[in-house]
This record gives sequence, C-alpha cells and structure tokens, in this order.
Amino acid sequence: MSQARILVVGAGFAGSVTARVLAEAGCCVTVLDKRPHVGGNAYDTHDEHGVLVHPYGPHIFHTNSDKVFRWLSRFTEWRPYEHRVLASVKGQLLPIPINRTTLNRLYGLNLDEAGAAAYLEKVRVPVDPIKTSEDAVLSSVGPDLCDLFFRGYTRKQWGLELGQLSAGVVARIPTRTNDDDRYFTDTHQCMPKHGYTRMFENILDHPFVRVVTGVDDDGYAKNHREPPLHTVYTGPIDVYFGMRFGPLPYRSIRFEHVHLPDVSQHQPVGTVNYPNDYDFTRITEFKHITGQQTGAGTSIVREYPQDAGDPYYPVPRPENEVLYRRYRQLADALPNVTFVGRLAQYRYYNMDQVVATGMHAARKILASLRV
Repeated sequence: MSQARILVVGAGFAGSVTARVLAEAGCCVTVLDKRPHVGGNAYDTHDEHGVLVHPYGPHIFHTNSDKVFRWLSRFTEWRPYEHRVLASVKGQLLPIPINRTTLNRLYGLNLDEAGAAAYLEKVRVPVDPIKTSEDAVLSSVGPDLCDLFFRGYTRKQWGLELGQLSAGVVARIPTRTNDDDRYFTDTHQCMPKHGYTRMFENILDHPFVRVVTGVDDDGYAKNHREPPLHTVYTGPIDVYFGMRFGPLPYRSIRFEHVHLPDVSQHQPVGTVNYPNDYDFTRITEFKHITGQQTGAGTSIVREYPQDAGDPYYPVPRPENEVLYRRYRQLADALPNVTFVGRLAQYRYYNMDQVVATGMHAARKILASLRV
C-alpha cells in the first residue's frame, strides 16, 4: 500500500477529512475542487467591510460525538457558541424550537413545565403511522402551531407541502416544555475560533496531500496524469453517472448578503426565521455566530430557496430515495470508487455526521488497499 495514489474530488468536509486520514496512513492524495477555495459550503471569508461571513449560508457546528470533536480539535481552537433561533410570528419574535416561552408569549398564557406538556397533549392530533412531515408536526404540536411555524416555512424551504415530505425532515426539530431556547442541545457546541477556512487549510496541510482548486471539467486529466488506485467522490451521485436515470432532486438557495453600515446589531440572535412573511426563509447575522468585534456596521444574509442553482439539500421524499437506490447500485459496482458526503450519498447530513462518514470511508479504503 506504500504511497498509494488517491484522488479526492471535493475539498469540503467529506473530501478533506477522508484525504487527511488517508495521507496520515501514507497515501499520496490529490484533492480537486471546482471552486477557487477549500471548505466546500462551510467556507468562510471576510467581506469587503472586514466582517467574517459564510458565503454559502450559516454553518453552526454541534456534535455529541467526542471522537469527531477530538479529531477536529487537532486543526482548530474553538469558540463556545450556543445557537439560538427566533421565529417571526404574529408580530413577535418567538423561540424555535417551540418551548414553554413560545406558548406563553404566543397565547398569553402562564404555563409551568407540566402545564406546557399538558397543553401540547391537548392540541396535538395523533397520527399513526407517521409517514410525512405533516403527520409528525400534527402529532407533536397540533394544527395551529403547525400552520404558524412549519407549513409556510416548509413551502418556502422545499417548494413542497408538509404532506409531501418524509417525516424525518421535521424530526430534526424538537418540541420542549421547558424554557431551553437553544436550537441544539449537543454536548459540543462551538465555532472554529479562526474560522472554517483556516480549519480546512490545517486539515489539508500535509506533505502527502496536494490541493488543486478552480478545476474545470478537464481537471482530472490535467492534474492526475497517473490513474489513481482509488477515487473518493463527494459530488452529486447522479452527476457522476451522467444522469443515467434522470436527475435527483436537490434544493438550492440564493444568498443575499447585505452590509448594514450604520447598525451595530440587526437582530437579537444569530438567526431569525420568517415562516409566513417575505420570500426569504431566514436572516442570519454573522457577528452573533463568530463573536467578531469590529467597528460600526454588521453583515447579514437572507436566504431564498429555489430549485435552480448549486445543489445544497437532497429532497427527502420516498420516490427520490427509490431513484437514489438505483444510482447506489451503480456505485456499489465500482470497487475503486467511494462515494462520501451529503450529495454523494443523497443524505441530509449535519457537519459532524459528514466528518464521521469521511473517517469511516477512509478506514474502509485503507483496509481494501491492504488486501
């Protein structure tokens, strides 16, 4: 296996993590990316006003995996950060996930924790079996809260109705009866102290890793003249196979970045959702997330989901899963190609899940090369 040649397509989390693990095992790895930078969608950079922003939308790191956290901690220091999200509903900014505070402020109640649990039990509409996101929401919070917080947001985010989406989409959003207003409750909640891009640069900084960015369609031939022993592919799996069975549906986003020169703080938390108003789904203010202290002014991003554009989110519907499995069968027949990541595996992964998947993929590749 000495000096095995590995090609990694994509310098985001999946590609970078896999490349580093392989390089540390002695493989010579070439990482190609069509964008002019590393980091994939987690890439961050300072805008022209000196504010550290996420060009491809906010990326909030959280994990319960000590293993993933320890591994990434080799390449970055951390800034503690617990993400909080408010939803603009009926003229108020209310905590989401829905909690006791949400119920009391929305309905003018004074519920304690037991009272909040009893209220939700009274309004929910049990559905069995739960097949769709609408089933899941109605079973959890009932029709009114469903309409106020979920129905319109889903329509904008996915271009579909709640009843057209798999139940797992909203299963990511819990409902609470206490006042915990954190969006996540993971053990590790933090942000790379010097940004994601610096972390990715450190991950890829290895003598056995060569990174080539800004690669066009002929990049493989130009940058990897000798055929690799193994290829790691992190792009859309349907693209790899030339859309043989037709395109897998993905949801894209148009990001509208705005600098507000005369505003020191635009909103009270990192992200505010707009489930029922405007064409955008949410506004994120980056200074909350990064903890950056700059002069006057702040930078925000509005997100407008759309069908056209770069693929960001696999669309979780049963028929799409069936189509993916057809592509997966083609992938499984390629012993020297490994498909890793959200697009390659058509999965709605969090960042820590992609890291774990990349580590696992690298170990499997190493085991196959030792045979």
